[in-house]
Amino acid sequence: MLAQMGNADAQYYIGTCYYNGQGVRQDYDKAIEYFQKAADQGYAKAQHSLGVCYDNGQGVKQDYAKAIEYFQKAADQGYANSQCNLGIMYNVGRGVKQDYAKAVEYYRKAADQGVAGAQCNLGNCYENGQGVKQDYAKAVEYYRKAADQGYDIAQCSLGICYENGIGVKQDYAKAVDYYQKAADQGNAKAQCYLGIMYYIGNGVKEDYATAAEYFQKSADQGHARAQYNLGICYEYGTGVKKDYAKAVEYYRKAANQGYEKARKALAELGVR
Repeated sequence: MLAQMGNADAQYYIGTCYYNGQGVRQDYDKAIEYFQKAADQGYAKAQHSLGVCYDNGQGVKQDYAKAIEYFQKAADQGYANSQCNLGIMYNVGRGVKQDYAKAVEYYRKAADQGVAGAQCNLGNCYENGQGVKQDYAKAVEYYRKAADQGYDIAQCSLGICYENGIGVKQDYAKAVDYYQKAADQGNAKAQCYLGIMYYIGNGVKEDYATAAEYFQKSADQGHARAQYNLGICYEYGTGVKKDYAKAVEYYRKAANQGYEKARKALAELGVR
């Protein structure tokens, strides 16, 4: 009733129900209809949701320019998630000309409002010197802000910083701690890196079986380096029973993703 009377809150809520299939059958077309009604009244959350739909092609034809348009409307009202998404669009050049400085501008707006993804992305900009002067200490600062919120990508990035002494004093134990946090959330990259730490005994006691366990978790998600590492485990019987066929299987999985070391391993085994 409220939605029919033009209440933007109600229109957005109904749109969200259709989008997520909560209490109704999931219907992106219906979601778009209600998001549009609310967005036309300047409702920032609905504008953001429309941006997401256009970005992903949900209920509408994928249209990055339209996504930008709606993210911009919401971002101009201070809506942090749209600011973050705008940062991503500028960072990768989707729907707009790639502009690292603009990406940083929007990441910072969202990061200042506590959006973990934006904090992590801003950290990445500082680490790589994209849109800002390279500053490893700043990178760590923003990774930590996001990691403290439980953001797995930032936890993994912070683990890399501690492992390699980037912006912080090298500390393998801390690296393991952050890799573990991210790995426990299913982060494939962190699972692979944690496996490596167990394999070589950095920050933890050397444990091939645990290393193989984490390589397996990561490989199952399609991580090429983990697939290669698991191939090594099977070829040499480290942490698992030696199995030539399994080694070839995982080398091939990694090689099929373009992982050069896996291609060389297959060549050395005389396998095409």
